[in-house]
Amino acid sequence: MALPLHLLVVDLETRPDAAVLPEDRDPEAFPKPIQHEIVTLGFLLARIEHDGQFERYTVRRLGAASIAQLGEREILAGFWQMVDRQKPRLVTWNGRSFDVAVLKQRSLIHGLTAFNWHRTDPRFGYDYRYTTQWHCDLMDALSDFGASPRLGLDEAARALGLPGKWNGHGDQVADQAAAGDYAAIDRYCEGDVLNTYLLYLRWAYFSTRASAGSYNTSVRNLLDYLDAGREQNPHWGEFAERWQASTQPCPLFVPEALDEPGPQPPESHLRSEDVLP
Repeated sequence: MALPLHLLVVDLETRPDAAVLPEDRDPEAFPKPIQHEIVTLGFLLARIEHDGQFERYTVRRLGAASIAQLGEREILAGFWQMVDRQKPRLVTWNGRSFDVAVLKQRSLIHGLTAFNWHRTDPRFGYDYRYTTQWHCDLMDALSDFGASPRLGLDEAARALGLPGKWNGHGDQVADQAAAGDYAAIDRYCEGDVLNTYLLYLRWAYFSTRASAGSYNTSVRNLLDYLDAGREQNPHWGEFAERWQASTQPCPLFVPEALDEPGPQPPESHLRSEDVLP
């Protein structure tokens, strides 16, 4: 059975596409996926490495592709080509409802195809909702696929001690694009990608895909990557500083007293007489 070779974290920033919006639409209604023009596609590509039964992740590239440099067709084609070449596990936040739906439906407009997406595993591949092997929509997974209330990205990130949406918000994108401030959109989008990646790392540890050791190694790798690129990308450094300054219980590393998932460290245990009647 084929296994993903990379992790690809993706986030989109979009604006309404007046060319396909119905004339009689409610101006307060959120447009449907096909009615969103892509402004920026932010991404983080990490190599999946195996440590016994566990995974660890090494960042290869963090960046953004925007319509300031490329047309929407080129952005979309580049995404599908990356899926074809890297055979990644896709990680999104609300991706099944929005980001991936936009990627698919806008690709129909531009006459594109997605070969590896549909051929990787026709039954349990990228489009199969109830497995996280090829597409992990973290918002969906953390809500048990709708059984509990869905968290917003900013809510989840800040709860863990991550910066969250400290440098922008999606409702500012259309105005920023109209003003030509694509650099601000790219910075904001990369921030969302970083929050999503770190939430994924914590979920991977919780769900036993990563051990404490491989999780901590992945976190250290990201910190080193951000530090190496902060001169050219000051917002990377600001993200790292805000993250490391958090006062939440466990914003960065997890204890390695037990290096394999299973029984928790002794200090985390409640006595049975404390919880049983």
